[in-house]
Amino acid sequence: MISGKMTLAAILIFLSASVTVYSLPHPRITDQSLYNFPFISREEWGANLAQGATTDLNTPVPYVVIHHSYQPGACNSTDECSRAMRSMQNYHQFGNGWSDIGYNFAVGSDGQAYEGRGWGLVGAHAVGVNTLSIGIVQIGDWIATVPPEQQLQTTKQLIAAGIEMGIISPNYKLIGHRQVKNTECPGEALFAEISTWDHFDSEF
Repeated sequence: MISGKMTLAAILIFLSASVTVYSLPHPRITDQSLYNFPFISREEWGANLAQGATTDLNTPVPYVVIHHSYQPGACNSTDECSRAMRSMQNYHQFGNGWSDIGYNFAVGSDGQAYEGRGWGLVGAHAVGVNTLSIGIVQIGDWIATVPPEQQLQTTKQLIAAGIEMGIISPNYKLIGHRQVKNTECPGEALFAEISTWDHFDSEF
């Protein structure tokens, strides 16, 4: 009888530990030392907590999708870009009813990358390829003008970091949001720019 109780206790302890491990949040990669560009975490820009369920991303992903925010417009400092991030997150959560900001990352005209859903979670930025991609938004309206060079360079470095960490496939395809949906996003000027980048897929 004692051994039966002990066995039951051991089972309960094992199950408790299993549930605890299963319920841990998906690990995030936010250590600045891992990046050769300025990286601003969710905590640093003042993100809300995710509202509801999130889904882990199966990696490596075969696509990177480029967007522009249109509104909010271009931001040129950590304070301005953090406000833009909070604005987008609030709209996505409380306007669209999504669990979180839709993009995996954002890049500002200050040359800094801002963590959205991050590397490990499925975004809500491009219907049909959300589970297959990392979505990166260029904060600003890039219909008529191209983002500053430092903004573009950080975007390229962010993609390279994703490849280095095994999250983006080395053979990934780069596409603009308009190739997935009937939209002008990521803006005519920005789309023309990314069409010159390595890995751009004009036939998607």
